[in-house]
Amino acid sequence: MYKMAEGVKDAAKKRKRSYTLKLMKRNWLLYLFLLPSVLYVLVFNYLPMYGIQIAFKNFTFVKGYAGSEWVGFKWFIKFFESIQFKKLMVNTLRISIYSLVVGFPIPIIFALVMNNIRNLKWKKVVQTITYMPHFISTVVLVGMMSIFLSPTGGLINRLLELVGGPGNIHFLGKASYFPHVYVWSGIWQGIGWGSIIYVAALAGVDQELHEAAMIDGANKLQRVYHIDIPSILPTIIIMLILRCGSIMSVGYEKAYLLQNNLNLETSEVINTYVYKMGLLNKKYSYSAAIGQFNNIINFVLLMTVNKISRKVSETSLW
Repeated sequence: MYKMAEGVKDAAKKRKRSYTLKLMKRNWLLYLFLLPSVLYVLVFNYLPMYGIQIAFKNFTFVKGYAGSEWVGFKWFIKFFESIQFKKLMVNTLRISIYSLVVGFPIPIIFALVMNNIRNLKWKKVVQTITYMPHFISTVVLVGMMSIFLSPTGGLINRLLELVGGPGNIHFLGKASYFPHVYVWSGIWQGIGWGSIIYVAALAGVDQELHEAAMIDGANKLQRVYHIDIPSILPTIIIMLILRCGSIMSVGYEKAYLLQNNLNLETSEVINTYVYKMGLLNKKYSYSAAIGQFNNIINFVLLMTVNKISRKVSETSLW
């Protein structure tokens, strides 16, 4: 009986394998289109993982990956004991949590507002204007910010001066201003682009629900609260989980370009520190260990938030 059952299982596996091969032959053109994406992921996401081992070695180019001395958790311990550890963690978490609390809901609110605009021409104009900043490169964005926030002739200072405020604030020269400058410039740049997925989700809401609610006397705010938000809630939860999974990954490009000696106290985050240690100071193993620590924290947060979401709302990534 056991042998018969095994034989049936093997036969089922062979049939399934044969069917899969036939399906791949029939749709070979689709797999051909998929090939560049697969190669991209393999080359840029999986192959570099081989280099993770340098975080546990005293890496030198002469000895290479295999020949470098194994030092275990030496570099991790060095980072935890360094005077920079507390400052880097505080700065990174401050900017990340600030971005999450303020920046996450704004695209949702914007999408809800756009969904209730009935003038299609005006709606398209607003969408186009708000999408455009997303395509501005980080270098250009930082250049624009430097001009607008300049204490001598900057647009923001001139506007403050017109309303009776001080007209010589050095926004990029005060450490306390840096998190606000970083977060709100990111919101301005990403509000339109970040709202696309919510606008698409709202487009799938059954209009009969709105019609029924209007017959019952519900106003716009009530329909948004009781129909629109519950309809896009699964999308919101998924996006929140993904956002929490990258909470420690403050983009180093903008932070690094906005840095100067006056705001370094709050602008130095983990990613900028990794860049400086690895590429500028050539401490490859040390910077790799810091980067690995950062990735582990993100992974743990992603798994934790996903598990909590699955238990609370039954919506999760997996």
